[in-house]
Amino acid sequence: MAGEVMLVRRSRPLSALILAAGLLAGTPPALAVPSFARQTGMACEACHTVYPELTHFGRVFKANGYTLTNLKQVRGVNSKKDELLALSQTPPLSIMVMISDTQLQKSLPDVSNPAAPGLAQNGSAGFPQQVGLFYAGKIAPHLGAFLQLTYNNSSGSIGIDNTDLRFADTALLADNSPLTYGVSLNNNPTVQDLWNSTPAFGYPFTSSNTSVSPAANPAINGTFGGSVAGLTGYVFWNESLYAEAGGYRSAKQGAVNALTGATGPLDGTTSNVISGLAPYWRAAYEYNRERHTVEAGLYGINFNLFPGATSAGPAPLSGPTNRFKDVAQDLQYQFVSDDHQFSVLATRIHESMTLDASAAAGGSSAKDDLTLWRASGTYYFRRKIGGTLSYFSTTGSTDKLLYAAPAAGSPGVITSASGSPDTRGWMAELDYLPWLNVKLELQYTWYSKFNGGGNDYDGVGRNAADNNTLYLLLWLAY
Repeated sequence: MAGEVMLVRRSRPLSALILAAGLLAGTPPALAVPSFARQTGMACEACHTVYPELTHFGRVFKANGYTLTNLKQVRGVNSKKDELLALSQTPPLSIMVMISDTQLQKSLPDVSNPAAPGLAQNGSAGFPQQVGLFYAGKIAPHLGAFLQLTYNNSSGSIGIDNTDLRFADTALLADNSPLTYGVSLNNNPTVQDLWNSTPAFGYPFTSSNTSVSPAANPAINGTFGGSVAGLTGYVFWNESLYAEAGGYRSAKQGAVNALTGATGPLDGTTSNVISGLAPYWRAAYEYNRERHTVEAGLYGINFNLFPGATSAGPAPLSGPTNRFKDVAQDLQYQFVSDDHQFSVLATRIHESMTLDASAAAGGSSAKDDLTLWRASGTYYFRRKIGGTLSYFSTTGSTDKLLYAAPAAGSPGVITSASGSPDTRGWMAELDYLPWLNVKLELQYTWYSKFNGGGNDYDGVGRNAADNNTLYLLLWLAY
């Protein structure tokens, strides 16, 4: 397979080969929803073990801006032979459909009739769960994008999902080693990352959007997805040493003024609004040896948040803020051959919280902390049959104000009677892919602890195991 031959039998780094191809063909390098396969003429397996997990070639392709193309170009030049336009004749578009069914071990409380509470219907079919439209590929020389527009059935919303617009180029240094450098404009911290051990494209790659989630989660683990705009710069030396830094600001998406009903700037009706700029940083090293790759790295973000909208109502986006520092470590191992694909992904995220604004309002302690561990091992045979086993754990300081016990008559479920955020459990997944763009997935999540307890964790009779989830998914991409 073309991608694997390049990985195993090369004497020069891929970036150098891509640079040479760019000098000869006038086009630099690119990931793979089917858009990328159409653009490059390569099968998905060149860049992926199984989507969305990238191979080494896929990481180089992404770092170089998604621009490697095999499509005919519409070109424009001026009298001085300067290239003014290089436009693919076929736009790199794709569509993704997710159809799913979710079953909890115990139904959720039905809160529609507080006077006579019962249990809601168990089982939730998503037809579809999500539909995604992608533009993924080259826009201009050195400029490419991964743009995703998603319809979410559970919320009934359409929004810009994981999106990464980047400029990239590669230079050869004096020792003939390649240095790839670039800039990423994106809407989710870590969506631009090259490895699948960080949150945005980390495991689980797919999950139910109607299951029960724990009360606590570090912010870098998905809180800002689609609600921020970030600009980062990066360098990738010799396809091994990677460094990146930049910042994020909150970005309006669907914000509606509570008084006028009109859209407008971010105000007190919104939540998780960053005060000023949130600096983000990343460092990683990858060792690549034939079919084996090992990566270890660090990443983090510092940010101040206005309390914004809470159950008590709007809060002004001024005055005291809550301060957060997320610092994380990650590790990834991959073995990729024609018959066997094996990977291990792991990350640890520690979040320190100084909650001046919330504490002043009586909503939390002054300081808290949170630590998330997640590790997974995945094996596929010939990219057709495979499975994953994952362990996850969240621990943190007890805060009976922040993780409050339910009010009288409340159904609980996502509250904590003890005020502890501690949650742990396992996730197991079986996959069958008759084709690389069609996947049938069966996933089971079970909890040994949820929001601080195993039995009656919410104080109104719900056990951790009641939130165990069986999830069946049909994933299609074209």
